[in-house]
Amino acid sequence: MRIPLFRGKTRWGLLLLTLLLSSLLFAACGGNPSILNPAGPVAQDEANLFWFILGVATFVFVVVEGILIWSIIRFRERPGMPTPRQIHGNTTLEIVWTVAPSIFLFVVLVFTIRTMFQIDTVPTGGQQLEVTAVGHQWWWEFDYPTQKIITADDLVVPTGTVVHVKLYSNNVIHSFWVPNLTGKTDVVPGHDNEKWFSVDKPGTYHGQCAEYCGLQHANMAFNVVALPPDQFATWVSGQQQAAVNNPQYARGLALFKSKGCTACHGIVGVNLNDFNTQPQTLVGPNLTHFGSRDLIAGGVLKNTPQNLAEWLRDPQAVKPGNDMPNLGLSQSEINDLVAYLESLK
Repeated sequence: MRIPLFRGKTRWGLLLLTLLLSSLLFAACGGNPSILNPAGPVAQDEANLFWFILGVATFVFVVVEGILIWSIIRFRERPGMPTPRQIHGNTTLEIVWTVAPSIFLFVVLVFTIRTMFQIDTVPTGGQQLEVTAVGHQWWWEFDYPTQKIITADDLVVPTGTVVHVKLYSNNVIHSFWVPNLTGKTDVVPGHDNEKWFSVDKPGTYHGQCAEYCGLQHANMAFNVVALPPDQFATWVSGQQQAAVNNPQYARGLALFKSKGCTACHGIVGVNLNDFNTQPQTLVGPNLTHFGSRDLIAGGVLKNTPQNLAEWLRDPQAVKPGNDMPNLGLSQSEINDLVAYLESLK
């Protein structure tokens, strides 16, 4: 009597396991951001390396598993079969299965090193932009030294431009990562790190801190906003101007001054003369053109009046452990502050 290769329960168990693994695989393939959806030359090189290694690994897996399955079926025990001949070893076969993987690994190594050198080589021609990315707990500040502007949460860059990013932290280790544009680079206190990237097409690309840096590490996000060069020039011109303090929002401005906001935040035209004179004691984001940003609270919330009101009402409820205290604002005070801050375009 032949024994079935798989019993009923085993067959159902394998089917359920396959469905589970497939669901995990497909869940990991969708949505943005993704290193498999490159929007710049650095990300494209990284994606090409990924697909090459995946192709090599898939080929090896299929060959090895194919031989294994064929061996299981071909040499399975059958009724009346004699005892198999015992074999000590096969020197030729052992040499082959040692050398062949070494060749595959060497090829992968060559392509990996080649990609590393490609990414490390910074293009020298064309348009260049220098930005300093400062990792705080838990939000990102972006300084444009040539343009003499400072912003937060949104890194705005022109398309077709080599963006040099100097990475700085004065607290703990962070990691700068924009999956669609470039790989991870650590931001280490006391150590100068740099990276570069370029964006091929306009759009908004999600960035994230990729090194555990404390309680709100997962909520330390930012956007890279890529604009056509002419729109970027317009954006820079607007950002270089002092804040326009509309008399319509005078109550909000008065609250900003009287509630202690100026102890942590700077606004050019209110408590700062320009971006160059921002003191180190201002531990919060520069708010000069707050209303023009897409994100607030270190990337936790989209910049809408409703979200800003929620943040001002109780910052610790939105992002526990952050540096902003609960100021005990009334609803009318919150409304006035929201109106004023959102007017800073």
